Amino acid sequence: MKNMTPELIAAACGGTYVGSDDVKQREIKGVVIDSRLVEEDFLFIPIKGARADGHDFIPAVFAQGALAVLSERRLEDPAGAYILVEDTLTAMKRLAEYYRKTLDISVVGITGSVGKTSTKEMIASVLAQKYNVLKTEGNLNNEIGLPLTIFKIRGYHEAAVLEMGISEFGEMERLSRMARPDICVITNIGLCHLENLGTRDGILKAKTECFAHLKPGGTAVLNGDDDKLCTQKTVNGRPAVFYGIGREAKRDPAAENPAAENGALAFAEKEVYATEVATEGLTKTSCVIHLGEERFAAEIPIAGEHNVYNALAAACVGKQLGLTAEEIKRGIESVQTIGGRSNLIRKDGITIIDDCYNANPVSMQASIDVLANAPGRKIAVLGDMGELGEDERALHAMVGSHFAGKRIDLLLCTGTLSAEIAEAVRKESPYTAVFYFSDKAELIEKIKHWKREGDTILVKASHFMGYAEVVRALTE
Repeated sequence: MKNMTPELIAAACGGTYVGSDDVKQREIKGVVIDSRLVEEDFLFIPIKGARADGHDFIPAVFAQGALAVLSERRLEDPAGAYILVEDTLTAMKRLAEYYRKTLDISVVGITGSVGKTSTKEMIASVLAQKYNVLKTEGNLNNEIGLPLTIFKIRGYHEAAVLEMGISEFGEMERLSRMARPDICVITNIGLCHLENLGTRDGILKAKTECFAHLKPGGTAVLNGDDDKLCTQKTVNGRPAVFYGIGREAKRDPAAENPAAENGALAFAEKEVYATEVATEGLTKTSCVIHLGEERFAAEIPIAGEHNVYNALAAACVGKQLGLTAEEIKRGIESVQTIGGRSNLIRKDGITIIDDCYNANPVSMQASIDVLANAPGRKIAVLGDMGELGEDERALHAMVGSHFAGKRIDLLLCTGTLSAEIAEAVRKESPYTAVFYFSDKAELIEKIKHWKREGDTILVKASHFMGYAEVVRALTE
């Protein structure tokens, strides 16, 4: 990590270096918070967790070759150098902010209520056609994960695609302060984290905090079909770049006056848009993507109209960073799904849509739409969605009403709130057989016995429901 010496790290963190002079000027090779990942000449940052305190592992990491550690404690007779700080988590964030400022690299920051990870994968796939790209891995998108991702950027990387997830006000400001994106992508303003953010207007306010640290001359790339985002026409004095499906702006047919409260027109002119959208079973979605005067046909190797939006965001970013239409097309068509997010698993003649990593009303409806296009018998295994605030029951019932119009054969639910989904489907869809279980283990036993060759089974719930167990049971 170029220029990352213990002396500079101490200055960046606002800490005090304690150790020998010969270590002070040596470059560290990496930064980790997991003692098991420490390698020769790494910096170890101990974090206090609910079950363990990383400070307890300081002797072990020195034995593994750590060059230095951060510490909130004065260490007696340490085996190596350390930097004394008031709070290691705060120090880590300050260090990430400092390190990012030393990097000559294009950074794309991605946020939104739904589709952050899928959009991140799509953008990374597109940019990889021209650049050496680092991207957020797994769920490292919060105030611990983002700095760890930034620390992985090396001199050979030419672009970084960083996912930023939040659940409260102020969090996005802190994340973007570290990321300092050249391009901010916001996928949509949906119905999630309402417990802390209150309303969609609250979510818009929280998400757009990322603009505060958009680099000078940077660009906001926004979903122009989102009624909240399309009001953000100018960001930091520069016009936003909008994308969406169809050339014409989408307007809310229920709204008599298309003007937003702040006087901005509630529709956007799209610089990048898609036409001729068609979903082909569970394997792909085709469309024609228009990039200004250029256009090309694309086959997205993932089902669902929502993935067209992901591809359009990637096309916008690719265009901003100088990729050709051919490079953008190649990146879109080579993207891969990841486990827990609309990942298709085929086992013994059954197709499982593994989408159990997380859920909110918008993503739940999108997954139901994908299942509705499947061949054979269609089965949905659905669970509770979290952090929806005081309207949580009504929002689950809304998902049930959406489900009812899709001619899906079988619905299995468990979870307190999912009872609302089941009840709405019972009332509104005579086509669907509905089964509600008070116990997840019973649901698992039933689906294992009821599945048969030719079925397509969607598994979808918020992460806390533990629906990965359902997927494992179906694939054993």
